[in-house]
Amino acid sequence: MDKLSDVERIPQQRLRTEQTLGNQRSSILTALSGRMVDLQNSMKALNGETTDVFAARRATLGTANSTWAATAGAATETGTYSFAVTQLATKAQRIGAINAGSALSATADVSGVTIGTMPIGAVITPGDFTINGARIAVASTDSLQTVLDRISTATGGAVTASYDPADDKVKLTSSAEIVLGSANDSSNFLGTLQLFNNGTNEVLPPKALGVVSVNAAISTSNLRAPITGVDGSGNGTFRINGVEIAYNVNNDSVANVLSRINASSAGVTASFDRANDRFTLTNKSTGDVGIALSEGAGGFLGALGLTAGATLARGKNAEFSVDGGPTLISASNTLDARVHGITGLAITARSQTTETVTVGTDNTAARARIDDFIAKYNAVQTYIDEQTKSSTSTEGVVTKSPLASNQEVTAIGSALRARVFAAVPGLTGSIQRLEGIGIDFKAGSSQLEVKDSAKLDAALANNPTEVTTLFTSKPGGLVAQLDSYLKQVTGSTGTLATQTATISRQSKSIDDQIAAMERRITQQRDLLTQSFIKMEEAQSRIQSQLQALNNAFGGSSSR
Repeated sequence: MDKLSDVERIPQQRLRTEQTLGNQRSSILTALSGRMVDLQNSMKALNGETTDVFAARRATLGTANSTWAATAGAATETGTYSFAVTQLATKAQRIGAINAGSALSATADVSGVTIGTMPIGAVITPGDFTINGARIAVASTDSLQTVLDRISTATGGAVTASYDPADDKVKLTSSAEIVLGSANDSSNFLGTLQLFNNGTNEVLPPKALGVVSVNAAISTSNLRAPITGVDGSGNGTFRINGVEIAYNVNNDSVANVLSRINASSAGVTASFDRANDRFTLTNKSTGDVGIALSEGAGGFLGALGLTAGATLARGKNAEFSVDGGPTLISASNTLDARVHGITGLAITARSQTTETVTVGTDNTAARARIDDFIAKYNAVQTYIDEQTKSSTSTEGVVTKSPLASNQEVTAIGSALRARVFAAVPGLTGSIQRLEGIGIDFKAGSSQLEVKDSAKLDAALANNPTEVTTLFTSKPGGLVAQLDSYLKQVTGSTGTLATQTATISRQSKSIDDQIAAMERRITQQRDLLTQSFIKMEEAQSRIQSQLQALNNAFGGSSSR
């Protein structure tokens, strides 16, 4: 029965083969549609849906390796311009008073000031240092007073070290020249306290020692001026250029608030100069504009020295001229049409000098998009050729591609060739078809190529308007014609979709036919099985009857 069923299934195998071929054709049609969509996207780029690619401009600086930068837009007139910059724009700064930090001690006794935690410009490393050849040890746990006393002891009283709270400095005095340091000192004590040789009997640091501890809580940050303009919980506010900044003296560090200023819309950058122990606000933009501060008495900005005692270093506006004309003013060093009047041209000046800027056509983007269009067009034609070709071997064996007999797909390739070869209707200039810009078919093939690269580059440089019209004129431009046709082919009712839908219906019909065949085979098998069973039952009964007869008559007949 199995062999009989296999024979009955031979038509199913033919149907399956037909269905597999149909599915293969469907996949090919889908892939072809994808290549056509790629071609459409390439044409959109040529059509200038995002930028006018054929009107692109390039700005070139006359000085080799110039630090300047220049860009030009599609509407920039070609030509050469001379920019003479006599002043660059700078940023305004509000520079706080120096010595914003409190002194190390209110009195000359610094026995309560610990070396390892002193609020000074750098950390003192433990070790030894030398004065007049005598070595003095210093540890992080020592008080400053202890170390000062050791200096006197080590030098036998020849050098006296003291702290002056009035100017917040450590002073060394002697009756003879003081010589500081040696090549093998292991501690930076002298340098950190700004004590350097001067060839005299007195050494005094150039500036105060105490600085602001910006990473500590504001309330313990060693600010010289106390912050009193806060509520009972330590909350306060101030404004920079009208933008309010909040802080809490117990929970925020000075660094936190500086970061908050920098991240705000106040338009300034707040920074701390540890060397001079002062704070600075710098405008983020250049130009002669001020920095407005507002807060109550005893506030944060005042404690940082940014109000009373601060100075405003005004920013400068850029001053320049174009082609020897009058002096023009710009708040920025980027000089654009708003200040010089040349549409689309932007110059970023980085030095006070004269620079020439030449604006010409930029063929780079246009050429790249034309090359991409050719590549995408050729990909469609190559795929059609591969899937519709037939070949005959030397033995006479014919091999056909899956779509070899599909005249509609073959017609697509012919239609595309006709459209890219034809002249664009309505054009009267020297460029009316692709051949006019050096593009034509490779001999004996459906493939486009740039046959004359110089001709294409010349057309892009000298006749950009005609090239633009060739590709983008509506409704008859090359892009419009191809796009209209491709939409018909790839659309929901187009050739590819219709064929794919037909193949899908055929595949479904084959499934239905095979299912019907399988039901008949199953029914026939069941009938044969039942008949076989009945036959076996009949044979069994006959054998039983025969056995009974043999048993009944077998004995007497043997005698």
